[in-house]
Amino acid sequence: MNRQDALTGALVADTAAMGLHWLYDQEQIKLIEATGSLLFRNPEAAVFENKRGSFVHKARRAGELSHYGESARIVGDLGADYSVSDHLKVFMATFGPCGTFHGYADRPTKQLVAKVLIEGEKIAKPSGMDDDQMPGLCVVPGLFAADIAETQTVEAAKVISINTDVESSARAVHSVLSQLIAGVDIKTALATAASAVEGELGELMRDALGRQTYEPLLAAQQFGMACYVKHSMPLCWHLLNHATDFKSAVLDNIRCGGDCCGRSMALGSIAGLVFGVPDDMRQQCLINV
Repeated sequence: MNRQDALTGALVADTAAMGLHWLYDQEQIKLIEATGSLLFRNPEAAVFENKRGSFVHKARRAGELSHYGESARIVGDLGADYSVSDHLKVFMATFGPCGTFHGYADRPTKQLVAKVLIEGEKIAKPSGMDDDQMPGLCVVPGLFAADIAETQTVEAAKVISINTDVESSARAVHSVLSQLIAGVDIKTALATAASAVEGELGELMRDALGRQTYEPLLAAQQFGMACYVKHSMPLCWHLLNHATDFKSAVLDNIRCGGDCCGRSMALGSIAGLVFGVPDDMRQQCLINV
């Protein structure tokens, strides 16, 4: 295994899913797949029209990252030299006014940009808001790739979110990756990580692992398809517990609908590390992975 595959996996999974991100209609996704592969599709408003979903990536094109992937990429670029202050600087240079990223920004991103603009160098630490969605997990793949410890990874997640379920989720993903690199099999790693998660989130993740029949679309309907970690983490654990290769795991993530890019931060990093990332998928990305 190569630690870098955790970051590569997250970025490639995000890029592959971006074109259908936040389309919540599974039947529509089936119809789209009948016309060709779901992977690396160009974002098109027409496929969202009159369907349950939000078309937000009109400024992006096939092969580019969503805001999730871009957030993961900038942390990955900091690598072993990571610091919270550098993270905030590069975050603002990317997502702030006149930043390099041109596209949709979600609530946690907007809130952090606003907080930095208002508070400046006196910004409170941790700087994140109490938001129970997936953006806080964007830091995990890149910091794991750089062999950063779990404790510092959690502090990095708090730059974006101080929510306790987000912290538990970041710890869980980092735990699985660390176990995998140490030679533990994926099913054992998933179970060990889930056993350490407290509260409703932990119960849902353990429930996901207890489902012997692999039914990704049904699981998505039952756990939820939205951006919240209580939706995304159990669904990721179900998908990963039955995964046999990187590409099929990414495809099933897209087929589930909803926040497929957010789930890519957990699913793509873990699947990338354990299975490797196919060259043909890397080559469809417009970024260096």
